[in-house]
Amino acid sequence: MDFLEPAFMQRALLAAVLVGITAPAVGIYLVQRRQALMGDGIGHVAMTGVGLGFLLNSSPVWMATLVAIAGSVAMELIRAYGKTRGDLALALLFYGGMAGGVLLINLSPTGSNANLSSYLFGSLSTVSSEDITAIAVLAAFVILVTVGLRRQLFAVSQDEEFARVTGLPVRLLNLLIAVTAAVTVTVAMRVVGLLLVSALMVVPVAAAQQLTKSFRATFVLAVATGITVTLAGTVTSYYQDVPPGATIVLYAIGVFVLLALLAAPLARRRAKAAEAAAVDGCDSTVPAGRKPADDVRV
Repeated sequence: MDFLEPAFMQRALLAAVLVGITAPAVGIYLVQRRQALMGDGIGHVAMTGVGLGFLLNSSPVWMATLVAIAGSVAMELIRAYGKTRGDLALALLFYGGMAGGVLLINLSPTGSNANLSSYLFGSLSTVSSEDITAIAVLAAFVILVTVGLRRQLFAVSQDEEFARVTGLPVRLLNLLIAVTAAVTVTVAMRVVGLLLVSALMVVPVAAAQQLTKSFRATFVLAVATGITVTLAGTVTSYYQDVPPGATIVLYAIGVFVLLALLAAPLARRRAKAAEAAAVDGCDSTVPAGRKPADDVRV
C-alpha cells in the first residue's frame, strides 16, 4: 500500500474515482442515443480551452470546461438542425478545436510538449490540489444530473418523439446531455486524457450490457466497472511508469472481453431454459392420455 503515501497519488486516486463514476454515468445516455463518439469530439474542442488556459495564465480545467460546453452546444445544434452539411460542420469543429489547442499551447510562455502530452493522455503527477477542487465540483454536477434526471434523460435517449408527446422539454434535455458530456470530458482529462476519455464513457457501458438487461442494472455495473478500471490503471501506472489513460482504457477493454466471454454461455443457457419452459408449458395444457389435436375445436 506504499502507493497511498505520495500526495500526488492520493490526488490521482481521488480523481480516478470521480472519473470512474462520471464517465460511464454520462456514457450510458450517449450509447443509448448512438452518439458513442461524441466524447471524442468534445475532447478535441476542449483542447482549445486548455490552450487558452495556458495562454491567459488561468486554470486550464475551468477554461476547457467553458470551451467544451460551448462546443457541445454547437454540436447538439448541428445535430438537431444540420442537414447534408452537418457532418462537415462537425468535422471542422473537431479538427479546428484540436489544432487551435496545440497552437495556443505552443504560443503560451508556460506551454510545452510535456504539458500537451499530460492533457492528451493523462498524467498522475500533474494532478494538483486546484485540479481536484475543480474536478470534484464538476463531478458533483454530473452525478446530480445523470442520477437526479435519469428518467427524463432515459426517455429522451430512448425515443425523442415519444418523450416530446409526453410533454418533456426534449430540446432542453438534449442540450443538458451535451453539456454534461462536456463537463465529464474536462473531469476526466487529467487522468485519462482528452484523446481517450471517450473510451471510458463507452467501453464500461458496452461491457455492462453484455450481462444486464435493465437500464438500472447497466448503470450500476458500468459505474462499478469504471471505478475498478480507473483505480487499477492508476495504480499500475504508478508502479510501471506507463501512461494512466492508455492503461485504464486497456483494462476497460479487457473487462469488456471478459464479460463478453461470460455472456455467451449464459445467453445459451438462458435460451435453452426458456425453450424448455415453453415446451413444458405447452405439454401442461394437454391432458394426460390425449393428443394435442384432440383439444382442437372447430
